[in-house]
Amino acid sequence: MTARHFLDLKDFSLSELRTILDLAHALKTRLKAGERPRLLQDKVLAMIFERQSTRTRVSFDVGMRQLGGETLMLTGQEMQLAREETIEDTARVMSRYVDAIMIRILSHDDLLDLAGASSVPVINGLTRRSHPCQVMADIMTFEEHSGSLEGKKVAWIGDSNNVLASWVHATALFGNRLAIACPKEYWPDQGLLSDIADVGDRVTLGSDPVEAISDADLVITDTWVSMGDTDEGERRRILKPYRVDTRLFSHAATDALFMHCLPAHRGDEVTDEVIDGPQSVVFDEAENRLHIQKAILCWAFGIENLEAIKE
Repeated sequence: MTARHFLDLKDFSLSELRTILDLAHALKTRLKAGERPRLLQDKVLAMIFERQSTRTRVSFDVGMRQLGGETLMLTGQEMQLAREETIEDTARVMSRYVDAIMIRILSHDDLLDLAGASSVPVINGLTRRSHPCQVMADIMTFEEHSGSLEGKKVAWIGDSNNVLASWVHATALFGNRLAIACPKEYWPDQGLLSDIADVGDRVTLGSDPVEAISDADLVITDTWVSMGDTDEGERRRILKPYRVDTRLFSHAATDALFMHCLPAHRGDEVTDEVIDGPQSVVFDEAENRLHIQKAILCWAFGIENLEAIKE
């Protein structure tokens, strides 16, 4: 039986992602009622981290435990990967020990090689190219506060990165519009430009943040300096006009939501007044990483019928 990997949103149909979202909403409701169905009793999730993590690490760890399973925390430096064991050999060995692997690694090609050699489910916890778990949590949060994403306008303000890529992939499926404001210096690469072109006219790409944010139902930004970036001063200089402050946010729809995947560098990409304001849902968004992670884990193990989580 082929393992069920969760690598990129563009690998899925809308109905498959809808199944995961419905599971996440249901699992959250059950947790709030004090119920923790042990759907993954005795399963072990290996979590491999190349770089630092707060939300990804804690949400997968706690989520797996709430589902009755266990976790094993590993870093690349403490594994034989640090001594040039191939990612494929690592996958073949890990598949003999654990029931699933979640990995946070910058190289997307390494993620694909790991999944290609693994006989157990592999989940993309983040690569430099995409961050599908984060965007699923974003969509879940939007649905809780504003209903269906279909037909709504999402504005991305800032440089092109992995979260934006996953939002492009989501837009192809969920029927929303996506307006991107990005300085030419940090324009999407050719791969993402191709994905944008595939979506069609529901994605617009420009350099004017006011134009992008105008009448948006959801405004998203992200840190200007990501893991591995070495041009911090230059990035801050170029991206300064893309700071989401009260003046810029005022151009969005009156009931627009603000999201940020965190950690936030307050005063850079967003001001305190916006991220702490009444329309900010960043901490609901962060909490929903837990619930969406649990749903992804369930899906990876073949649990996708809502009836399966009734006791």
